Amino acid sequence: MSISRYNQRLANLLVILFTFISVNAFAHGMSDQEKQMILDGGNLEFISLGVTHMLSGYDHLAFVFGIVLCLSKVREIIQYISVFTLGHSITLVLATLYSIQVNYFFIDAIIALSLCYIAFHNVDGFKRLFNRNSPNMLVMIFALGLIHGLGLSTRLQQLPLDPNALLLNIMSFNLGIELGQVLALVVMLLILNQIRNHQQFSKVNLASNAALAVLGVWLCLGQINDYQQDRKLYAEQHQWQDEISIAILPNSGIEYKLQMSQGASIAYSWQADNGKVYYDLHGEPTGDTSGYFKSFKIATENQSHGSLTTDFDGTHGWYWKNPHPFPIKIALKVRGDYQRID
Repeated sequence: MSISRYNQRLANLLVILFTFISVNAFAHGMSDQEKQMILDGGNLEFISLGVTHMLSGYDHLAFVFGIVLCLSKVREIIQYISVFTLGHSITLVLATLYSIQVNYFFIDAIIALSLCYIAFHNVDGFKRLFNRNSPNMLVMIFALGLIHGLGLSTRLQQLPLDPNALLLNIMSFNLGIELGQVLALVVMLLILNQIRNHQQFSKVNLASNAALAVLGVWLCLGQINDYQQDRKLYAEQHQWQDEISIAILPNSGIEYKLQMSQGASIAYSWQADNGKVYYDLHGEPTGDTSGYFKSFKIATENQSHGSLTTDFDGTHGWYWKNPHPFPIKIALKVRGDYQRID
C-alpha cells in the first residue's frame, strides 16, 4: 500500500473512531426524556439507558481506548478490560446501593486526569522522566476503574430509582454499561487492527496519546470552571424572598406552584430533612385544558438548587413524592419574579 493511500485510509479510520467516541458527548448526563422513560418503564429501560450512557460517555470511552491502544495480545486485552470492568462495577453498585455521593465536578475532574495518566503510561513517561518503572498497571487500572464507577453511580443516582427494586435496577444499568463497553471496544479493536502493523503506527500511537492527554486536561479544566460557576450561582442565592416549609406524608406526593409570566426568572434551593425524594420541576401554561405540562428537571435527591427562566405564562413549581414510610419536610427557598400560590 502506498504512503498516500495509507494516510487516506488512516484518516478515514480516525474520523470514524473520534466520531464514535464523541457522539452526543455533551449528553453524558441524564436527559429529562431518559428520566421520564425510566419512570414509565422497567429494568429493560435501565439496560438500554446503560448502553446509551456508555456509548455517549466520551471520557470512559477515551480511557478504554487508552488501555487497548498499546495492547496487541488478546489475553492482555481481556485481562486489562476485565480489571477495569471489575473496578467500575464495584463502586457503581455499592455507591448507588448505599447512596454514597461524591461531588460530581470533583469525580469527573479525576476521571479526566485518568486520561492523562493512561497517556503518560503509554509513552513510558515514568521511565523517560523519572528513570523508574511505571506502577503496576493492573493495579492502577483497577483503582481508576473504582473512580470511573463513582462517576457512573453519580449519574445513576440522579434517576428516580425504585427502593423496592433498587438492586435489580442497579444491576440492569450496570449490564447495559458493560454491553455498551463491549460494543465500543469491538469498534476500537477493529480500527486498531487495521493500522497496528503498519510502519507509521508509532506516529499514530504518539499522536493518539497526546490527544488523550490534551483531552484530559481540557475536560479537567472544564469541570473546574463548571464547579466555580455552580458555587457562584449558589452563593448568589443566599438572599431569598421566601422561605417555605412543606410537609410530605409517608408514601405521598405534594405540589407547590408559583405564578410566573413568560420570560420571568427565579432562583431556588430546597432540601429534604430525612431522606431522598423524587421530584419533578415543571410548568403548566395558563388557560391550557389539554393537560400539557413541561418538565425542566426530574431526579431523586435530598436537595437541589438552580434557576429557571419560563417559556410561557403559567404556574411553575415542584411535585415531590415521598417514597418512605415516614414524613419528610421540604425547606424551600426562592427569589425572583413570581407570585406565590398558597
